[in-house]
Amino acid sequence: MPSKRYKKLPEKTKELKSDTIENLLPIIKKNCTTKFDESIDLNFQINNKQKKNEINLRSVVNMPAGSGKKVSVAVVCEADKQKIAEDAGADICGGDDFIEKIKNGELNFEKLISTPSMMIKLSKLGKVLGPKGLMANPKLGTVTDDIKKAVTDAKSGQVELRNDKDGNIGLSLGKKSFDDEKILKNFNAVIDALTKEKANNTLKGDLIKNTYLTSTMGVSYKLKLNKSI
Repeated sequence: MPSKRYKKLPEKTKELKSDTIENLLPIIKKNCTTKFDESIDLNFQINNKQKKNEINLRSVVNMPAGSGKKVSVAVVCEADKQKIAEDAGADICGGDDFIEKIKNGELNFEKLISTPSMMIKLSKLGKVLGPKGLMANPKLGTVTDDIKKAVTDAKSGQVELRNDKDGNIGLSLGKKSFDDEKILKNFNAVIDALTKEKANNTLKGDLIKNTYLTSTMGVSYKLKLNKSI
């Protein structure tokens, strides 16, 4: 049953046909009637011509305007690099002692970064970190000796592109408080990253079937892309 807040939305916005992001953003922001700063979310549906088990997209995109979200970053590294991690903004860092805490279930972080040498030990915790999507991954730039860059990227709005088992990709483009130009910059960065990711995969036809734009508590609208992906 639709909520009272949903019922108050103008009928013309509920039944709006697909449109470009430039035209939809003002409408979606107008529908953000909650007291908190809602996220502006983008969702992709992978073309059903693709076999879901053949698609395993996992990449990252650096949002040029930031994500508007504070991310808790943990770093597993050698003692001589822990000061670098802390200065770069890491919330937690440590070596063998930290790995032991993770093994015991202390997962009070949202992104994990590791140096290659420590990754040998960390990889043994795949059953703990893997199901939660927290395992460091060289493809995502989270297994690296350049700890400073990895932490800075994670803190400045790096977002992961990853499809779920049903072939959907979801991410946030920012907050309602962002001006439209910032959200559009982030949107274009995501489209560029997906286009590049498709080129790196042997996929038949278009990768994306449908695209939707919404807010945390708002109505979802079908989005028209300027180009096929």
